[in-house]
Amino acid sequence: MTDLPISLLRTFVIVSDTLNLTAAAKQLHKAPSTVSMQLNRLEALVTITLLERGQHGVKLTAAGEQLRSHAHQLLALHDRILGTFLNAGIKGEVRLGTHDHYVTQSLTSLLQTYALSYPEVRLEVVCDHRPHYLASLVADGELDIALVDMSSLSDIGLRIGHDQLVWVKAEAHPLQLSAPIPLALFPEGSVDREEALRLLKQYNLPHRIAFTSHSRTSILAAVRAGIGIGVVPKTMLESGMITIGEELPILPQTEIRLIVAANINEASARLVSTIKQSLLQPQSGSH
Repeated sequence: MTDLPISLLRTFVIVSDTLNLTAAAKQLHKAPSTVSMQLNRLEALVTITLLERGQHGVKLTAAGEQLRSHAHQLLALHDRILGTFLNAGIKGEVRLGTHDHYVTQSLTSLLQTYALSYPEVRLEVVCDHRPHYLASLVADGELDIALVDMSSLSDIGLRIGHDQLVWVKAEAHPLQLSAPIPLALFPEGSVDREEALRLLKQYNLPHRIAFTSHSRTSILAAVRAGIGIGVVPKTMLESGMITIGEELPILPQTEIRLIVAANINEASARLVSTIKQSLLQPQSGSH
């Protein structure tokens, strides 16, 4: 009977979750050509096509969908077994604060793997759209780690990446940018809101808050429904939305910052290391 290497299944799962070879390669810290080669090896082992490759990404075949479900279960069991033996001595509580879009996107598989690899650790996650509030919880000892979007002028924590804020509107219900401009934003305290309102005021563009929510998922739903114009990091752009170009002022870049409390336990240190390995972008001038 043919054995399916765990490394090939892990690559397949990441590709099937992202449906993008470049994004999967970045997450796996491999070259896209290496990822493609591993997928070819896996398809040769199961003797069936799992993915349809196209100009706009990849799409799972029916067999690929079936394998994806089984592979998720197998990898979860594998990581749990391995973690039970290798990391049995790592215990304690880890308190992470972050924005909801990280939990639902880039941190999803990372936190799942961490939880399986360290079964004796109690992981607690707090989601909030206010980066300075989460940073204050770390400073006050109420959180061990915070992963947040900050202004490019911030020097808090470790700079592990950057993103570009963009204006977005619904593709199906395009809004006319007539005064006052309707906005769908977080409540006070978010970088997105602060930068958007600052620029609109600077350029004397009348505006109104048409929709407010603590959840980015709700804000994006409001944008897709045509209720208002939103502001999102470019990497968070979703289907059903289009960016607004020269009609509005150019928004600034934001920085992804990792803030770590002093004297954290070993379990927290392991999560910090995992986040750095997964998300850290090569750059100069980091603090």
